[in-house]
Amino acid sequence: MTQPPTATLPVQQRAWDTRLLILEAAVACLAEEGYAAATISRVQGRSGVSRGSILHQFPSRDDLLIAAVQHLATARTADLDGQPERTVGDVDASIEALWETLHGPLFAATLELWVAAKNSPALAAALAPPEHDLGRVIRAAIADMFGPDLAAHERFADLTSLLLTSMRGVALTYTFEPRDHRLDPNLEVWKRLARAYLA
Repeated sequence: MTQPPTATLPVQQRAWDTRLLILEAAVACLAEEGYAAATISRVQGRSGVSRGSILHQFPSRDDLLIAAVQHLATARTADLDGQPERTVGDVDASIEALWETLHGPLFAATLELWVAAKNSPALAAALAPPEHDLGRVIRAAIADMFGPDLAAHERFADLTSLLLTSMRGVALTYTFEPRDHRLDPNLEVWKRLARAYLA
């Protein structure tokens, strides 16, 4: 006799919970210890999940690490999506919220993969398509954050590209010179620039 669909839900939920444990452990490894140290064994130790369970979902180390960064990127994009209530139409608040997304485990973990991809054609090939997809999602989230009126400005796309590249460049310096990013003098420059662009 076939069991009703609801009987499988606990198993599905456990599988999903296990996947989240694995991905969060992988992100922590990347962000805190770097790409070289983010091995299947290290992720297994952090997550408490068996090696077999990890390899069942992620056949290779790079598959796991890319999925981990995408997982956290999705979470950070969701954070961006939640910003409009307090940032729509407010250029300064939008700039601050965007800058905030470049500090924490997502940027650190993503940076580790970007650098590793330079010397790994297979990793670069696997990483490029999801990075391009994520870039589109992030730009859409930024437009939502600024609000429809500002996002409709003819120079908004140029401003978004300029802000993202500039902020990423400055955020890189925090990897070797930790400090309070909320006090970065570039914040005021970005705000003035954005206000001028969208005037």
